[in-house]
Amino acid sequence: MADLKARIAKRCAKEFFDGDFINLGIGLPTMVADYLPEDVVVTCHSENGFAGIDVVADESNLNVDIINSGGTYVTAVPRAKFFDTAESFGLVRGGHVRATVLGAMEVAENGDLANWIVPGKKVAGMGGAMDLCAGCPEVIITMLHTQKGAHKIKPACTLPLTAEKCVTKIITEMAVMDVTEEGIKVIELHPDFTKEEVQEATGVQLIWADDLKPYQED
Repeated sequence: MADLKARIAKRCAKEFFDGDFINLGIGLPTMVADYLPEDVVVTCHSENGFAGIDVVADESNLNVDIINSGGTYVTAVPRAKFFDTAESFGLVRGGHVRATVLGAMEVAENGDLANWIVPGKKVAGMGGAMDLCAGCPEVIITMLHTQKGAHKIKPACTLPLTAEKCVTKIITEMAVMDVTEEGIKVIELHPDFTKEEVQEATGVQLIWADDLKPYQED
């Protein structure tokens, strides 16, 4: 599973361009910072109060004062800036963050997102996900395609929503998909899977791009 999550994070890192200012949510999305191309300058925002997330820290470079929004020790690029929560969310609400990468429990065919609570289970709470979904032009979901075989991409979310019609792209270990007015369109397919396997793992009828490409791993 760790290898599959790394595959997803590595593919997601290819979505960004020189000069981008992006947000990385908790969990799998934080791994994206580890795979950003060295020749591309991307500044990663963490909602708990800094811009300039670098790779996850280890024993050689751990600073107990630098954590991401999920509480993981991370490193920071030399140009990093630290600030309070008001400024952090001002950047998000002001539309200054081009894209956010979030995890998901469920994504609906129309782009609705549920990623913050399962009723009856203890969770940390909404955090900044609602603001990020409303304030960022692009909402990219990185997640495993199914949950123990159960569909996560559905006609409609059954869990409490984080935001409505906010998701623009979904990246799983199986495929890369755009959320369109017509439905969910597969634009890249991983060679480990067939179209039939991806469709079976998905709770809605998929649209296949005419120019379907292989999943970008290199």
